[in-house]
Amino acid sequence: MSSNTILLVEDTPSLARLYKQYLDGEDADVTVVGTGKEALAALSRETPSVVLLDLRLPDMDGLDILKEMQSRELPSEVVVVTAHGSINVAVEAMRAGAYDFLVKPFNAERLLVTVRNALKHGSLSAIVKKIIDVSRDSYFGFIGSSLAMQAVYRTVDAAAASKATVFITGESGTGKEVAAEAIHRQSPRKNGPFVAINCGAIPKDLMESEIFGHVKGAFTGAHADREGAASRASGGTLFLDEICEMDLALQTKLLRFIQTGTLQKVGGSKTEKVDVRFVCATNRDPLAEVEAGNFREDLYYRLHVIPLHLPALRDRNGDVIEIARHFLSEYAAEEGKLFASFTPEAEQVIGEFNWPGNIRQVQNVLRNIVVLNEGDVVTGDMLPPPLNRPASAAKAGPAAEQQFDQPHDAEQGASAAVARSNEDGDGDGNIVPLWKVERDVIERAIEACEGNIPKAAAKLGISPSTIYRKKLSWESEDTGS
Repeated sequence: MSSNTILLVEDTPSLARLYKQYLDGEDADVTVVGTGKEALAALSRETPSVVLLDLRLPDMDGLDILKEMQSRELPSEVVVVTAHGSINVAVEAMRAGAYDFLVKPFNAERLLVTVRNALKHGSLSAIVKKIIDVSRDSYFGFIGSSLAMQAVYRTVDAAAASKATVFITGESGTGKEVAAEAIHRQSPRKNGPFVAINCGAIPKDLMESEIFGHVKGAFTGAHADREGAASRASGGTLFLDEICEMDLALQTKLLRFIQTGTLQKVGGSKTEKVDVRFVCATNRDPLAEVEAGNFREDLYYRLHVIPLHLPALRDRNGDVIEIARHFLSEYAAEEGKLFASFTPEAEQVIGEFNWPGNIRQVQNVLRNIVVLNEGDVVTGDMLPPPLNRPASAAKAGPAAEQQFDQPHDAEQGASAAVARSNEDGDGDGNIVPLWKVERDVIERAIEACEGNIPKAAAKLGISPSTIYRKKLSWESEDTGS
């Protein structure tokens, strides 16, 4: 029995037999009914893959059946069949949820192509629905619904239940500590401590003490016994951030600790047993560090059990807008401001920017906007550098690298302006004042950008506020003259 099923609703017996004969070679089970009542009864028993639906039935209009299927949210692909084809009927059928439209008479090839396309469309729709049903737009501190982040969420889900070490990689600002906390909070150790140490922020002379602790008198300044991060994390998770920054000598001691689960405090002789789950992270390529001799190969293979790579923000397909909206709301509440949204123009700049600093940079930019501006909507001229400069546009991807829509770009406009200004001089080669050339270039840029001053400013490499200030100055001069 095939997994594909077709319900043929046709009240003319001869045509029903013909259409069924056309479909005999297909990998599908075909059920034939002749009335609307029979069709609704068949739909109640089973949801077919495809419904071939005649619009003119003896007891009801086929569109009523289609609308009933919509109300029940049946995932069947409906192909409407009628001898009374018209654009209006086709539009109404499509609005009611039909996948395709066939007008009688039609041959076997036309029917088979339509049915095969409908089956394929239904299969793809089911896959997409499954993905959407399990997708998340936020997850334990992460914000973003892109496919790249869905893969991260699934890896965290799968890894959390295990005690296996997770090795997180990703650029600075992508949220490696957030991922480590998510693993901890999803794990059976969630009620235990989560202890994080940044291996790149602590002097190497103190790092051993920070991890393993020390006894009183172990070194100058050790006035009392002190527990290290490993002891404090017992029963929970120890997160070693920027692990590739760790000194090689300490890497040896860390490897022994991981292998035995025991440690000795600096200056002590007593062996202590601890139970920790390791999660580590780096913004470097760990294998390249191994090859360069900066990271022990045996430690790498001991830690690199479950790799988790966090994508850069530029690779997250639109997540930046969701993230920006989240931080705008959060910071506005903190600062007592009214900001609630962005203009389409501001969203376009934010969406097209490359964000080399990733989430951390978005946070800084949004904090800057909220603190330094007033209003309830963020506009393009509120965006701070480098978003309002073409240097940012150059990093922002193809959309921001496009030239002016008009024939002249900024450089061509400047050259043309100089040429025209010299022509407007005394005719003897005198140099025209720079401010005139500057005004001509700026005005042409604004015109080329259809009056969009922030866009013109980005193309020219200046702040939008600079253009506004210069325009006010020019208007004052024009009024004064």
